[in-house]
Amino acid sequence: MTTTNGVLQVLSAPSPMCPHVEWAVGGVLGVPVSLDWRPQPAERAAYRAEYVWRGPVGTATTLASALKRWPRLRFEVTETATATSEGERYAYTPSLGIHHATMGLHGDILVPEDRIRHALVTSRGDDRALRAALDDLLGAAWDAELDVFRQAAEGEPVRWLTEVG
Repeated sequence: MTTTNGVLQVLSAPSPMCPHVEWAVGGVLGVPVSLDWRPQPAERAAYRAEYVWRGPVGTATTLASALKRWPRLRFEVTETATATSEGERYAYTPSLGIHHATMGLHGDILVPEDRIRHALVTSRGDDRALRAALDDLLGAAWDAELDVFRQAAEGEPVRWLTEVG
């Protein structure tokens, strides 16, 4: 079994939901998890937390599936690429739902050729439609909504993936 590492960023969770998030993450990882919850200035009575994890390839998918069940949660999960797998990024917001992207070695979003071709064909030469399709493939709407919650936490400690043993 190939292992990888990643980061879960809970960008916004209502206070009563925090223990449930910990329980869900612990259930996926198979170990008890205690997150360091901090107030989320961008939303009243909400908290944020970050967790660096290590697990089998596909853990990000399982984490995203477990967490997207709560409609008032905002989160991102990333998984580092391995020699046998691409990296992944999941972003979730209550208004947009889930967005999945494949990530390259340096964190760039990789868009498969067939999805780009589909965007070209369905836009039918309309530049505005093509831009909207490409923005959707890149998760621009998710980034725009989540950026408010990311910026509200500026000054928080940074945890680098290389710290994972």
